[in-house]
Amino acid sequence: MKTALTIAGSDSCGGAGIQADIKTMTAFGVYAMSAITALTAQNTTGVSDIMEVTPEFLGKQIDSIFTDIRPDAVKIGMVSSSALIETISEKLSFYQAKNIVVDPVMVSTSGSKLLRDEAVETLKMRLLPLADLLTPNIPEASILSGISIANKTDMEKAAEIISGKYGCAVLCKGGHSLNDASDVLFRDGRCQWFAGERIDNPNTHGTGCTLSSAIASCLAEGMDLETSIREAKKYVSGALKAMLVLGKGNGPIDHMWRVRNRT
Repeated sequence: MKTALTIAGSDSCGGAGIQADIKTMTAFGVYAMSAITALTAQNTTGVSDIMEVTPEFLGKQIDSIFTDIRPDAVKIGMVSSSALIETISEKLSFYQAKNIVVDPVMVSTSGSKLLRDEAVETLKMRLLPLADLLTPNIPEASILSGISIANKTDMEKAAEIISGKYGCAVLCKGGHSLNDASDVLFRDGRCQWFAGERIDNPNTHGTGCTLSSAIASCLAEGMDLETSIREAKKYVSGALKAMLVLGKGNGPIDHMWRVRNRT
C-alpha cells in the first residue's frame, strides 16, 4: 500500500487542514499519516484561536513517521512560524523525502491570517526550495512572485517567476479570483493549462488543502505530475458538485463522494 504524510494544522470542524488531507488520501486508497503543526479552533465562519505545537514535538512526530513507515509523498500545508518551518526543512532534508507538495497557506478561506509576517521569508528561503510542486492560489502567487495578477497571462508570468526562484514546478490556481477554475503549471521552461469548470457552490472550505493532498496521493501512487494534477482536479470538482451543505458559513466540500460512487 502506498503511503503519504501530511504536515499541517488541525481544523476542528473537519473541512480543511489535517482532517481534509486524511479524508482525501483515504479516498485515493493511500495510507495517510500526519504531523500536526498547530491546533486551530475554527468552524465554517472563521478561525477563533490557534495553538502551535513546539518545534521539538513537531520534529518528534516527523521522526516517528520516517523511521517506521516511510511516506511515498509529503504534503505540507499550514505552518505558521519560522521555528516550525525550520524544523520541517531540516527533517525533510535529513530523511531525503520525495514527492514534496507544498501548499503555501497564508490566509484561510474565511480570511483569517495563518502565517506570521516574519515567517514568510523563512518559508521562501528554507521550505519552498525543497518542494517538487508548489500550489499557490492567486493571492499567494502574487506575494511569492511580487507581481499583481489580474488575468491568465499574469498567472503564467507569476508561475514562471516563482519556479525560477525556488527551482520547482508551480501550479498557480485560478479558482480563487478569476472567472474560471483553470490552473496553470509552469515546469521545465513551459506552461501547461489544466481546464476546470467553475461550479456554483458557495461552500469551498478546504478546497486548496484537498487539491494539494490529492496531488500528493497520486504522486505516491506513481502517477506523473500532469496526471496527478488532472486526477486531483477531477476529485475536487466531484466534491464540489456533491453540494454538501453544513455549517453557517463557508462550508466544507464532500470528500467522500468518490468512495460512495464506488459502492
